[in-house]
Amino acid sequence: MSDATTTDLYEVTMAMSYLREGMTGPATFSLFVRDLPPERGFLVAAGLESVLDYLSGLHVGREDVDAFASAVHRPRRDLRLLLGLEFTGDVRAVPEGRIVLAGEPMLEVTAPLPQAQLAETYVLNQLSHQTAIASKAARCVLAAAGHPVVDFSLRRTHGPQAGFQAARLGAMVGFAGTSNVAAATALGIPAVGTMAHSFVEAFEAEEDAFRAFARSHPGPVTLLVDTYDTEEGVRMATRVLRDLDRGPGSAVRLDSGDLGDLAVRARSILDEAGLPQVRIVASGGLDEYALDDLIRSGAPIDTYAVGTRVGVSADAPYLDSAYKMVQYDGRPVMKLSSAKVTAPGPKQVFRRAGYADVIGLADEQPPDGATPLLETVMRGGQRTGTRPTLDECRETFTADLGGLPWAARRIRAPVAPQATASEPLRALAARVRRRIEKQTAAASTGSSVPERTVTGPHGSVSR
Repeated sequence: MSDATTTDLYEVTMAMSYLREGMTGPATFSLFVRDLPPERGFLVAAGLESVLDYLSGLHVGREDVDAFASAVHRPRRDLRLLLGLEFTGDVRAVPEGRIVLAGEPMLEVTAPLPQAQLAETYVLNQLSHQTAIASKAARCVLAAAGHPVVDFSLRRTHGPQAGFQAARLGAMVGFAGTSNVAAATALGIPAVGTMAHSFVEAFEAEEDAFRAFARSHPGPVTLLVDTYDTEEGVRMATRVLRDLDRGPGSAVRLDSGDLGDLAVRARSILDEAGLPQVRIVASGGLDEYALDDLIRSGAPIDTYAVGTRVGVSADAPYLDSAYKMVQYDGRPVMKLSSAKVTAPGPKQVFRRAGYADVIGLADEQPPDGATPLLETVMRGGQRTGTRPTLDECRETFTADLGGLPWAARRIRAPVAPQATASEPLRALAARVRRRIEKQTAAASTGSSVPERTVTGPHGSVSR
């Protein structure tokens, strides 16, 4: 089976029905986040490269059809119309690393309806998860106020793929390294790591463990000093580092307790021992809130290692994201469901200074001084350009972050900028709403509704 089967069942049943009905006209779906999670003043767009990889390789083969048939409990012949389905559409999207706001389309897919529908689940999964993680990591970079932040999340992320993505996304927003060897090797990210408490416990004496580790690893080393008594562990580390002349570039790591207080004590011990160049690394349940507190307290910590809480975006583990049809076969469509009303038509986001963003129609002229965010990244099922490097994505993020209002950057109680709708978009939404309400009223009274014309692979069919 291929990734085509990584989808929700109803995508399959809908795609099958569309094909049987000859509904293969072009459909545009828009992906956006309805509301930001609490304590978020912005989001960082991420996951697009995974989506483009998926779409460019999407092909429903025989094994996929067998899987679909088994899932819907139907004979294989009933799903033969899905065999050979590939993605041949266009994609417009916000590049990875750009900052986006609530309600703004991050991606729009325009493709034959069955293709655009079948892709929904995978596309939503990748953009939602990766945007949540990238946004959490970006807040850690802000909280660290220039101090290096490294990724220690792999062991508790929701699977190895999620761990790889966390390492990549952290690097995209400015992390200095990752403990994930696979990600470091594949992506060219510095690999970082120290030792575990088990290493210290394996030796009769803590100092023996430090000396053994230093002997095995020439050059700077980082020694974990809180297995037993933290202050005594720091003193042992200073003896080892001085005896072996390993001070420059080396560090001690604090992984538990009152990190701010222990960092002050550790710094004093190291300085008194003549090792001011030995750094202090802190880890253990850290996220942007803990970093913000430690930075504000003046704790003498040089590097912050963040793991579980960042790798799973613990305080906001999901986004209220949606992938909604906005046009089918040239007809703008919208939802009128309570609290989930959508806006019709293909769109563009126009960014103005200070994040006074305007959401407009795709064919609108940009307001004065505004820059369109969505770019064409796929046409006819093929990428339109080369894959951006991590450095390029990081530069994109850094540039966007520089223009973000201070209130949106705050770690606690941020105030997110609010995008507004353009006049042409509001006018279209009003027209579509009136049309739907008129059709709904006619249907409820039994009045006839004009037949619709569906464009299929063999021409137009009235229904």
